[in-house]
Amino acid sequence: MSDTSTAATDPEPLRVPDGDLDDLASTLAKTMAEVRQQGVILDRLGSEPAPASASAELLSPVGVPAAPADFAQGDGPASVFVLALGGEAYAIEIAALSDWVHYLFLPVYGREISTSRPWCAQWHEHPEAVARLHALWLAWQQLTDAEAGLSGPSTWHRDHLDQALVHLRAPDGPFAACTTSATRPNHRVLATPAPQFGLAA
Repeated sequence: MSDTSTAATDPEPLRVPDGDLDDLASTLAKTMAEVRQQGVILDRLGSEPAPASASAELLSPVGVPAAPADFAQGDGPASVFVLALGGEAYAIEIAALSDWVHYLFLPVYGREISTSRPWCAQWHEHPEAVARLHALWLAWQQLTDAEAGLSGPSTWHRDHLDQALVHLRAPDGPFAACTTSATRPNHRVLATPAPQFGLAA
């Protein structure tokens, strides 16, 4: 007859040295963030397409012509850059980018809104901001991957983040006519020069 008294007792708790707890917590937090991000992308891919009226604003960048129909044909899109995408692919990419902007970029790098550092809560309606944030996110994905090595995050900060912030948050940047004080939200997309086609020589 087997002894059930040892089977009914709780197992010995796992002891982790105090010095390893910070590394473990950091690794766990990063893993959980990646799992959440992948879950959001999978949910978006598996969901029904939104009605045209509800998703019209996300189908192509404001003020940017939609990519030609043959631009992304073949085995996959010709580019992973958001401005090269159209339709549902653009909407999915913007949704994933929005999660990164709202849950990582802004809480860590958002800084205070001021006249010298404007921001716009409706950043996704500013084509230049979308392009810069998407490029920054792509670089973040590559340079924070384990395969990027230990200096990957430093390289991302130096080569990508610092330059993006200078242009994004500049007083004459894409948010120049938007919020300059957190207590006075404002949003306005500035007019850009109209393209000149068929100029006479």
